[in-house]
Amino acid sequence: MGHGGNVIDELMTDHREVEDLFGRIEALPPGDKDRKVYADRATIELVRHSVAEEEYLYPAVREHLPDGDALADREIEDHSTAEQIMKDLESCEAGDAEFDRLVGQLMSDVRAHIADEEGNLFPRLRTACTPEALDELGDKVRRAKKTAPTRPHPSAPDTPPANKLMAPGAGLVDRMRDALSGRGKGA
Repeated sequence: MGHGGNVIDELMTDHREVEDLFGRIEALPPGDKDRKVYADRATIELVRHSVAEEEYLYPAVREHLPDGDALADREIEDHSTAEQIMKDLESCEAGDAEFDRLVGQLMSDVRAHIADEEGNLFPRLRTACTPEALDELGDKVRRAKKTAPTRPHPSAPDTPPANKLMAPGAGLVDRMRDALSGRGKGA
């Protein structure tokens, strides 16, 4: 992740990448070990994406849209639900019956979230913000994704300023764990 462009283009590209990973999971038979590899990669990307949205996108939504507080709160609630599913998925192997249930729920929830953002939130934000503001948000989101955690932390703060203080430290630890374990590699 880290594609360039305004915040909406950046986040929509992330959405396409996650959808590609979901498609790879769906293309494999139940129990195939690569389903876990792709689920781990999707989790890494989803967590980084979510943290960046919570740090920068949703505060902008609150500021620029008349019903921004309610919209941002709903989006953050969606993230919390997905994060708990991803946390539960961490302890499952591809051959576990629970893996199939959890990954199916994650894909369904994330797809609904993406459809809502792309069909509702993004068009409204594009209308409410200047192109320069959207470009600046894109830069902030890209920077945030570089230091964001790669593992779900359901109990971590999800609103500024606490999330901006905690995320880089958790991200460093997560990336060290990933490097040592090989998580996110392969397939």
